[in-house]
Order: sequence, then C-alpha cells, then structure tokens
Amino acid sequence: MNSNSCPSTLPTHAFNGPPWLGLSVLLLAGFVTIFDLFVVNVAIPSMQADLGASFAQIGFIVAGYELAFGVLLITGGRLGDLFGRRCLFVIGMAGFTGASALCGLAPSAELLIAARVIQGLAAALLFPQVYASIRVNFDGNDGRRAFGLLGMTLGLAAIAGQVLGGWLVHADLFGLGWRSIFLINVPIGFLAMAAARHIPESRAPQRPALDWAGVVLVSAGLALLLVPLIEGPGQQWPAWSLWALVAAAILLLAFYRQQEKRRLAGHLPLVDMHLLGQRRFALGALLVLLVYSTSSSFFLCFALLVQSGLGLDPFVAGSIFAPCSVGFVVASLAAPRLVASWGIRAIVAGALIYAISIAGLIVQVQLAGADLQPIRLIPVLIVMGVGQGLIMTPLLNLVLGFVDEAQAGMASGVISTIQQVGAALGVAVVGILFGMALAAGEGAPAGLYASAFVAGMLYNLGAALLVSVLLWKLAQARREAQ
Repeated sequence: MNSNSCPSTLPTHAFNGPPWLGLSVLLLAGFVTIFDLFVVNVAIPSMQADLGASFAQIGFIVAGYELAFGVLLITGGRLGDLFGRRCLFVIGMAGFTGASALCGLAPSAELLIAARVIQGLAAALLFPQVYASIRVNFDGNDGRRAFGLLGMTLGLAAIAGQVLGGWLVHADLFGLGWRSIFLINVPIGFLAMAAARHIPESRAPQRPALDWAGVVLVSAGLALLLVPLIEGPGQQWPAWSLWALVAAAILLLAFYRQQEKRRLAGHLPLVDMHLLGQRRFALGALLVLLVYSTSSSFFLCFALLVQSGLGLDPFVAGSIFAPCSVGFVVASLAAPRLVASWGIRAIVAGALIYAISIAGLIVQVQLAGADLQPIRLIPVLIVMGVGQGLIMTPLLNLVLGFVDEAQAGMASGVISTIQQVGAALGVAVVGILFGMALAAGEGAPAGLYASAFVAGMLYNLGAALLVSVLLWKLAQARREAQ
C-alpha cells in the first residue's frame, strides 16, 4: 500500500470551514465503540445461559475486546497518520461492522470470543481516527466544542450500554435475545461508512515506518499474561498457564529491550520507554492502570449479582445501574472547574469518594446477603459514579501534563493503551476472586452471588485506596516542588 494513497474510493471534498457533518459521523463511531465496551455486561447472564459458557469464557468475552482494543490503539493511530485517517476510519468501521455481525451470529462461546477479539482489533483501527480527525480539523473554540461533544457522546454511550442494551435483551426483538446488542451495529456501520465522505482526509506530515516487531512482542506478551489469569483458576492452574505467565514476562522484557534498541538507533519506537523512566509519568501510568482496572470488573460483577443472583431482567438491571452513569457524566463536566480551583486535591477527593462508595457498597451487599433489594443500591451507585467522574477524566489530563508537548502524542497513545489493558487485567483478577467465592459457597443463588460480589469488590476497594494514597503523595510532591 502506498503511503500517499488509500484504497477508499470515497471522493475528497473541499471543506471551507469546520466539517460539522463529518463530526457527527465521527461521534457516531465513537459512540458504537464505547457502547460495545459496556453493553456486553447486561447481556452476560443471557449469553451464559444460551451458550452454556463457563465463567472463564465470560471473562474472555468481556476482556478479549478490551485487550485487542488496547494493544492495537497506538498502531491504529500510526496507520491513520501513515495512510490517511478517513481511509483507516472506513477500514476500521468495515471490520467493526463485520465482526459485530459475527458476534451476533456466533453459535458457541468460543466463536463469540474470537469475534469479540476481531471486533476489538477493528475498534483499535477506528477509534484513534476519531480523536485525530477532530484534532486536525477543529481549532480554538470549535475544537473545544467538538471535544466537549465527544466527551458527552462517550458518556451517553456508557449509559446507553446499560439501559438500551438491557432493553434490547429484554425485548427479545425477532427472537434474537442478546444477539441484538451486536446486530444493531450492522446498519449503524453501513450508515457511517456511507457518510464518511463528509470527513476530510488527513495524514501526518511525517510518516515513519511502523514497528511491527514491537506490535507482535507486546501483543503476544499481554495475551500470554491475561489468558492464564482468566482461564487458569477454573482449571486449577494447569502447567500450561504457569508456563504462559513465564513466557509473558520474557516477551514483555524482550519488548522493552527492543524498544530501547530502536530508540537508541534513532528510529521511532512503538512506546518510548524513556517516558516510563520519568518518575511522575510512570506513577501516573500506574494510577491510570489501577483506576481503570476497577471499572469493567465492577460492571461484570454487578451484572452477575443482580441478574444471575437476584433474578432481575436485563432492562431492570441496566436501569438500576444507569444513575451511576448519570453521576459519572455530571461529575465529569464539573471536574475541570474543580481542578482549576483546587488543583490535584480535587482529584484526591474524587479518589476518596470513590473508595468510600465502594466500601459502602460492599458493606450494604454483605449485610443484606440473599435479602438484598437492588433498588436500595441506587444512592451508593450514584456516589460511586460521581467519584469516578471526579477522578477519571482529570487524572488523564494530569498525567499527560507531565510530559513535554513533543511527546504528547506518544504519551496519549501509551495512556490509552494502559486504560484498556488495565480494564482487561481488572476483569481477570476480579474474575478469579468472584469465581473462587462462587465455587466455594453453597446455598441459594442470591446469597452465593452476594458473597462472590463482595469477594470480587475487595480488589476494587484495595485499588481505590491505593490510588488515593498515591495521589496524595503526588500532591505533596508537587507542593514541595513549587
């Protein structure tokens, strides 16, 4: 493929001003990729019953998308810079649409897992073009408006994943059940591809060659790390799972050395390891990993608790969780003003609120046990959403502010990857705790799932408390440096 051409046959139009119609297409793409991160959670019990999926397979259905998405995000951005962002947008959307159809038609858990991985890979080609296209086509106030609309769209996608996804499964349209949450992407994908001509084509002025060796090493290393963590506990940690963890460590070490060698040779690495050598950025990356490891894992455990344990249908389950998402969106909008007034202390406060709300949720579920009434969880879920909103978005801005402007693009790609890898890692770790508690208990499903939920959430509580401590130390270090 020539770096100056694109296989897309879409005509290139002249754009005299900001392409607002093109923005609507980009927002639609951003919506569906984030929607598919969240929507699976409300459909998990239905998938489990229909496909006879094991707990480990359910973990793969959730984490497979996140891992594939995270691992290729940097590569997807580079491909857009090299071959054209609209070109990669169309290719990514075509792959995402086809993979969504495969997910909706999958006859077994194994094929659904494979389709979810393909869907995540396609999303990794698609999603970076949304950010990059907005960045290069909108300036000043238009840029702030465009990114504000994107943030609102992604927040709404999280809410829709719970409520609309729950309704789709509950409504059982055309007898499709859970399959409709994937098949709905097919007409949306065709619409986005047809309307992509309204997105101006753009490329990076400098287009260095891709580091394919680095892509292979980090992808294989992360896969060999997460697969045994998800699958190993259910098989009593067989020898292959332990060898896979050893191989993961070797490959990730080889990736580090290969990236350093590439940097010292004057080539652009996939990940500049010099970044991770900067103390504040490395601490920030650890904070992002910890925070995002608590997100998807919570959705997974909550869906299993209220549906498999308490017997709620997906729509009611999603509706109970929706206030948490609303709290998240409202707090995310307020967070920039709070950080402007209070600095990093506002993020520390958000982390404490988040940790306290998780502790409150654990206590409430533990005390109620089999008699838990899910509607009574709504107040603490709202507080949890507020805590997440006060920490997640400002934390990303804080961490990216630790690097020089020349490294901003690389740092953004690294942090985006860490977000998704952290989410997949959280699903793996919490899945181990949840599954062990479920297997060790006995009695009615409601009580069993309540106990398993508490066990799984102990990781989230520990992670949130550690985040609070690290942020407090970071705030102290910044005050001493001033």
